[in-house]
Amino acid sequence: MGERSVIEVVAAIIESEGLILACRRRPEKAAGGKWEFPGGKVEPGEAPAEALTREIREELDTPIRISGPLRTDDTTVGDNIIRLTCMRAQLLGPAPTHSSDHDSLRWMPLSELATLDWAAPDRPAVAELLDATPTE
Repeated sequence: MGERSVIEVVAAIIESEGLILACRRRPEKAAGGKWEFPGGKVEPGEAPAEALTREIREELDTPIRISGPLRTDDTTVGDNIIRLTCMRAQLLGPAPTHSSDHDSLRWMPLSELATLDWAAPDRPAVAELLDATPTE
C-alpha cells in the first residue's frame, strides 16, 4: 500500500443576507454534479487565506473578506487525502453570477443545505453548520 498524498484545499463559506453560497461542480470535473463550497488548491508557499482569496477571485470574479476558520477535515478520495479547510467569508464586491468551475450557483438558507448532494470533503462542514443552527 503506497503512501497517500495530501492535497491541501480551501473553501469559502460565503454568507450574504442570511444565505450561504453553494456551487455545483461541472459534470466533466472530478465529483461532477456534486455540490461544494467554492475554493480550490493551496499552491506551494501560499497561506490558506491567500489561496482562498485568490481562488474565489479566479472562480467567482469577486473579492471576499475572510472572517475566520470553521474547520479542517481529511477525506480520502481515491489515492489521495483531501485536507479541506473551510473558512467563513463575506463578499466585498457584487454577488457572483457565474463560476469557472461550476455549472450552478445557489444562495440557500442554512436550513436547506442538507437538501443538496454534497461532495464528500464538504459534508463535515455542512453538518457543523447545520448543528450550529438554532432550533425553534
